[in-house]
Amino acid sequence: MKGQTQNQNLVTAFTKLFNAQLQLINVLSLFFLFGCGLATGVILSSYLNNISFNLQVSHFSFSTTTTTASPTFKLPPRVGLKEYLKVPDVKHDMDEKELLWRASVTPNIREFPFDRVPKVAFMFLTKGPVLMAPLWEKFFKGHDGLYSIYVHSSPSYNESEPESPLFHGRRIPSKEVQWGNANMIEAERRLLANALLDIANQRFVLLSESCIPLFNFSTVYTYLMNSTKSHVESYVLEGPVGNGRYSPRMRPGIKIDQWRKGSQWFEIDRDLAIEIVSDRKYFPLFQKYCTGQCYADEHYLPTFVTMKHSKRNSNRTLTWVDWSRGGPHPAKFLRTEVTIEFLERMRSGSKCVYNGNHTNTCFLFARKFWPNALDRLLRFAPKIMHFNS
Repeated sequence: MKGQTQNQNLVTAFTKLFNAQLQLINVLSLFFLFGCGLATGVILSSYLNNISFNLQVSHFSFSTTTTTASPTFKLPPRVGLKEYLKVPDVKHDMDEKELLWRASVTPNIREFPFDRVPKVAFMFLTKGPVLMAPLWEKFFKGHDGLYSIYVHSSPSYNESEPESPLFHGRRIPSKEVQWGNANMIEAERRLLANALLDIANQRFVLLSESCIPLFNFSTVYTYLMNSTKSHVESYVLEGPVGNGRYSPRMRPGIKIDQWRKGSQWFEIDRDLAIEIVSDRKYFPLFQKYCTGQCYADEHYLPTFVTMKHSKRNSNRTLTWVDWSRGGPHPAKFLRTEVTIEFLERMRSGSKCVYNGNHTNTCFLFARKFWPNALDRLLRFAPKIMHFNS
């Protein structure tokens, strides 16, 4: 029994010793794990802080680089309507169909989303140079931005004569024109189409190389811009040089009671100009049937405007001419015929209606003048027209 008791005591003592050692090992293990965790936490925290710092540095560096390089990524400048409103050079390469099509394009919204200054298009139909150019230079001087100039001259004209700077570079692509032929109307439509490409042009005047102004620019500009009507001469004329030129083959498009005659020298507004270049119904009839002794330039516009736009027309021309001497052409004035009294008579010697009111200012231009009349025109005109006023 005593031996058993001793054995049991030894086992108990050994067990206690083992348990004590095991507890010590557990405690040490816990300390070890705690130490490892603490070390890992410190290392990880340091690592993460380093990453954060590196990210901030990288972000700052990227931001700095981006800020520095930002001019490379600038948005393109706003174009808006610039390209649409850009006026083609007068020496463009559009063919006739392309030109008329583009000129006929018009916005249906009447209000302009941009500021503009309305201009008058002065269209010169000539054989060669504008003979009265020095007088026109005085007329236009000081009024840039209020007018445009277009010249349709014979393709054979090679500009061998010195040309006024005012008209230099203003010749549009042109074709041959014969007096009285329908290609005269084609030239007029060509001038209108080119002028319509500039949306600022609101009034359109057809002139010849022998035309002169009768008033200063300010007066002409105000008269045209304030006018409620266009100015296309149109009347009925019985006899061989009037209704006698009508061809029954134009029916049913154009009837004899719609046939009109008038001066080819017109002044019209933009809406009517667009209608003329867009006409594909009536003009072809003149091309086919107004030939020989039927002079299309004296009948097409008077007939077309009366048929389609009579309420918008004054039925008179603004270009003074003298038919008193008879013959197929109006009088052409020499140097000796140019006097102050003569100029005054053209300026105020007639009566007409302007915007519903009676006036004696009926003509703004006059023709025809020989080149040798230029020196006297330059001498007298400024005295009564007060140029650059």
